[in-house]
Amino acid sequence: MTENAVIARRSFLAGALVLLGLRGPASAQEPAESASKVSAQEAPGPWRHALTLLGEPKYGPDFQHFDYADPKAPVGGLVRLGAQGGFDNLNFIVNGLKGDLEGGITQIYDTLMEDSGDEPFSSYGLLAESVRIAEDGQSVTYRLRANARWHDGKPVTVEDVIWSFDTLKANSPFYAAYYHTVAKAEPGGEREVVFRFSEAGNRELPQVLGQMQVLPKHWWTGTDKSGKPRNATETTLEIPLGSGPYRLAKIDAGRSAVYERVADYWGKDLPVNRGRNNFGTVRFEYFRDGSVLLEALKGDLYDFRSENIARNWATAYDDFPAVKDGRLIKEEFPGRGTGIMQAFVFNLRRDKFKDERVRRAFNLALNFEEMNRQLFYGLYSRIDSYFYGSELASSGLPDGLEKVILESVKDKLPGSVFTETYTNPVNDTPEAVRANLRKAVGLLREAGYELKGGKMVAKATGEPLTVEFLEFQNVFERVILPYAAQLKLIGIESSIRVIDQAQYQNRLRSFDFDITTSNWPESLSPGNEQREFWGSAAADKPGSRNIAGIKDAGIDALIEKVIFAQDRETLVAATHALDRTLLAHNFVVPQWSSAVTRTLRWNRFGRPAVLPKYGSSGFPTTWWYDEALAAKTGAPR
Repeated sequence: MTENAVIARRSFLAGALVLLGLRGPASAQEPAESASKVSAQEAPGPWRHALTLLGEPKYGPDFQHFDYADPKAPVGGLVRLGAQGGFDNLNFIVNGLKGDLEGGITQIYDTLMEDSGDEPFSSYGLLAESVRIAEDGQSVTYRLRANARWHDGKPVTVEDVIWSFDTLKANSPFYAAYYHTVAKAEPGGEREVVFRFSEAGNRELPQVLGQMQVLPKHWWTGTDKSGKPRNATETTLEIPLGSGPYRLAKIDAGRSAVYERVADYWGKDLPVNRGRNNFGTVRFEYFRDGSVLLEALKGDLYDFRSENIARNWATAYDDFPAVKDGRLIKEEFPGRGTGIMQAFVFNLRRDKFKDERVRRAFNLALNFEEMNRQLFYGLYSRIDSYFYGSELASSGLPDGLEKVILESVKDKLPGSVFTETYTNPVNDTPEAVRANLRKAVGLLREAGYELKGGKMVAKATGEPLTVEFLEFQNVFERVILPYAAQLKLIGIESSIRVIDQAQYQNRLRSFDFDITTSNWPESLSPGNEQREFWGSAAADKPGSRNIAGIKDAGIDALIEKVIFAQDRETLVAATHALDRTLLAHNFVVPQWSSAVTRTLRWNRFGRPAVLPKYGSSGFPTTWWYDEALAAKTGAPR
């Protein structure tokens, strides 16, 4: 776990690692034969080459490549990516429930659509050559490309798409929430799959389905080399079959995984792929400890690092010879594509955290200002929104459309959302520190505690208020220890337990913790994933992202307002309302973030002139191996 990026992400690579990733444009006119299986009641919309939530897509049906990809990029060479921890699973279906997933595995699978990196939320045909949304908004139809192939040469079929949807929804907590209102998937016309919705008006659901990795039914329902039937509901270290630009060539379980570019990849000439996936080999190297991972970069054991520890960025590299002579490059990239909440998260399932006043007292005791001075070299700002860093963050008092939305569910909300602006306590002077600690003690007394012998104890039972911080990396000890010292000043005894990653995952899955660190990256178009993050239905599902255990009728109602917003103005207003209400409950103690991504890389790679506006560096998806630079820096080994 790092200071600025913990165990966030959706449950697969397309979340926080963001690593890898029309043969003729689809016609804008609907062929008559394609409508043969569409009922008269669901008037079909036009076939489209792209979907977007914001006006018109940037790229037309005849586009040749994304602006941030260079179709003339050289192909080949090796890139090595470092990761902390290990892996014992290659089946992303059960990720979040079982095993520790290998971090690059989803790049072997294609999706129905490919998201654009320079638009907030637009996607273009990949496995699907075109898409149409029913006029009543209650279904979406994807038409597959005739030439889409698995790596074994067999075609990607409608049956594969339907099996993938059914299997993911049935076995993954993430997909169960994400596809909650998708009633079923069924065949349509030739090469067409129809997703039918149980409710109309869910504006992003058609596009969300386009992000689904499609799995080969014939492989997962077949047998392995020994003749044993495969089981999609269990972990596996058998190398799976894919359809994407890379195939998994070999693994050393828990230590490394090697992916090779597929020379005859069926989709390499599609506009969404031109100039992308340029490396001949992508190798993931795993290191158990964060300090070892850092030294491995210096030892040229991997090529690229996102540095999320401020101390390292400020002190660990400047005297390193490779940085001084330009072989190892430090570079910051703007982070425009997401908002984020990173925080100390309370387990609300435990009685001691059920009172909002207790949770606020913990925030009052956190001396971020001193941490930022002493530990973070002033590189961070305090997070004050669940959508921090984006236009979706709430501010001031509610007005306009946001206030109208809040008024519509007023009976389910705390009154403070209308009268108070959320702020984190500021501890910038000794006087401020003392004042905030006094406020914390006052809130704890109101919540039924009292100070006895220097310890905060429950008045009714005499039980002391104690907490355990659960982490899986020791890097957070230097943050928690000064926090623990502040908590002790108000009578709260705390401890930190650092365990290995496998144990940590198991304890989170079973909600066996007091306080831990987590984060939730947010897209610029939030929607169905909010049910998984904060919704009551996800609170007790093992493996869900609602690790706090939030169960609140007002939050549930506002999530639906976000999901069913029909235009950008309403979406922003509804998200402000949701953000404001989440903050008002003090479910977490917000931590800190930065507006940039700090990176280091060995100087052997080229990149396009334009980087994806919402994709940070875009590394390694649109970069390439540069022979001339590598000759100066030294080839990777």
